[in-house]
Amino acid sequence: MKRTSEAVLLFCVILMTTAAMHAQMGPPTPAPELKKLAFMAGDWNAEGTMNPGPGMPGGKWTMTTHADWMEGNFFLVENSNMDLGAMGKGKEVAYLGYDPEKKVYTYHAFNSMGEAEDSTGNVDGDTWTWTSDEHMGGMTMKGRFTMKVLSPTSYTMKFELSQDGTNWMTGMEGKATKK
Repeated sequence: MKRTSEAVLLFCVILMTTAAMHAQMGPPTPAPELKKLAFMAGDWNAEGTMNPGPGMPGGKWTMTTHADWMEGNFFLVENSNMDLGAMGKGKEVAYLGYDPEKKVYTYHAFNSMGEAEDSTGNVDGDTWTWTSDEHMGGMTMKGRFTMKVLSPTSYTMKFELSQDGTNWMTGMEGKATKK
């Protein structure tokens, strides 16, 4: 009985110490790297072309996006409406953030076509590069989405696919403009 009481007492001391340390730390603050995503907040129009390929019939596409910071400013939330031509119309919600442990930007998206996408990104000057694993027709391919920021109100984009991570095929290109 004495051992049980000692164990309970030790557990309570550890719990109170942890709570006191957490209270002294204060609330978490967003990583400074998140400020680089700020230009994406607001309303955007995008348009471009898709090349025929695995799972893509090709043709023109358009998209409108509204992005706002989630309370706390840890994630930028994008809500998009898209018209993918022959693939149909759809909606998407995406959460962009930053993982300070891995030192990468994060992108998690879910759309009305039943797809869930996860990418990690890096920024070098005015160029953002997002990479992912894409699952199409029973095979896994590497995906690379590149954004070149032209100004605070426009950027070009290109999505490429590769079976080996070396030879890339352009699947989609376009341009986005802030309203």
